[in-house]
Amino acid sequence: MSRRVFLGIFGNEEDILAATRAAREAGYKISDVYTPHAVHGLDAALGLRRSRLPWICFLAGLTGAVLKVWFEFWTTMVDWPVNVGGKPWNSLPAFVPVTFEVMVLSAGVTTLFAFLVVARLWPGHKPALPQPGITDDRFVLALEEADAAFDAARVRRLLEKFHVVEVEEHLQEEAA
Repeated sequence: MSRRVFLGIFGNEEDILAATRAAREAGYKISDVYTPHAVHGLDAALGLRRSRLPWICFLAGLTGAVLKVWFEFWTTMVDWPVNVGGKPWNSLPAFVPVTFEVMVLSAGVTTLFAFLVVARLWPGHKPALPQPGITDDRFVLALEEADAAFDAARVRRLLEKFHVVEVEEHLQEEAA
């Protein structure tokens, strides 16, 4: 099955932000926005909710630190209690540097894998760009024809208000 996509190509990020906001408010289905670099405020213009990745990072770091402290206490007090120089078995200050490192490692690795799963960036995944080189130096708004009431002339007029450089129409084949 194929779908019809309109690409509005813009020259700068202010225009793409305004056009994205206007297209969302007009009720058009925004397929994606392609930019050569991160654009501040684009997630708000798209109407996206805040990411849950910071919470995943926090919970993974906390879990890693708690498990590491439990493991240190268990090994020094239960499994292998060795008296070294008269120091206590449960010396928490000795555990702090390694606990911090394990916390950062577990938070970072878990956040990386969570991001890859959420973004569907697994090995062998092919990018679904409408045309090659689209993210080199242009800002592109992709609007998908969602229903029969979609009017191409109205879309062009809407995008022209925001200094669109070019409007292209593509038929994309959906992957099975």
